[in-house]
Amino acid sequence: MALLHFNFESEYLNNNTDVNIIVPDKKRGVSPAEFYGSGKKYKVLWLLHGTFGDYTDWLRKSNIELYACEKNLIVVMPSALNSNYANWNCMIGYNMYDFLIKELMPLVQGWLPASAAREDNFIAGLSMGGNGALLYALNHPEKFAACAVLSCAPTDFDKIDMDSKEPGMQRAITSALNAGGLEAYKASYENLWRLCGEKAKSGDLPRLYFTVGTNDFLFDRYMEFKAYAKKIGLEAQFREIEGYTHEWRFWDLTIQHALDFFGLKGKDEGNPF
Repeated sequence: MALLHFNFESEYLNNNTDVNIIVPDKKRGVSPAEFYGSGKKYKVLWLLHGTFGDYTDWLRKSNIELYACEKNLIVVMPSALNSNYANWNCMIGYNMYDFLIKELMPLVQGWLPASAAREDNFIAGLSMGGNGALLYALNHPEKFAACAVLSCAPTDFDKIDMDSKEPGMQRAITSALNAGGLEAYKASYENLWRLCGEKAKSGDLPRLYFTVGTNDFLFDRYMEFKAYAKKIGLEAQFREIEGYTHEWRFWDLTIQHALDFFGLKGKDEGNPF
């Protein structure tokens, strides 16, 4: 596989940003002219990091390059700060939600041999990145064939207490203030609990996969959402794995499960070494 590093000024993030992209490499014995001039388009995984992470996380802490090689797959790994993959209007604006759809996808699909077809695009992420993956999948189902949410699940926004002093509630309160208040937040594109309820039986959602370790601090939230998904008739695959916490050993394992869930087969070309 080849590794590309893009650093560029983003119109939507209003700063320089970094993206790592894994792309299939030339097979030995195939001429450069033949390989690079083939016009072949590859399937794409949009792979999102969690809180405190960046565009290097998946490369440094998992074997995603190996798995991409096995699947002959392009993997796009952007940086998103701690944005929840949402638009933030403070200062001059950091609009991560718009960035991926309106800027990064056109860049990758326009400059690289990446397929723009829905059936060839998949999205996944861990923790905050899992929330982000579902955010894009629910709001832009026309863009993705399937979505994998690792160690995360939607929360019921009706349970947000704007007067709470609990550290775990502060992130939701800040997001609600960014959206213009709690009622605006509930009505927004970020309310994945509501969107799942509205779109559960629409028939146009990507295929959905949720997984968590049984010792993860988000396990109870996951189980609450799993029960809600059953109640509303949301078609999704759920998998709990014994013993794991919020950890990279789990994410390295479950990204492999996600690739299988996506239906990605072994490579038909690319460097076997």
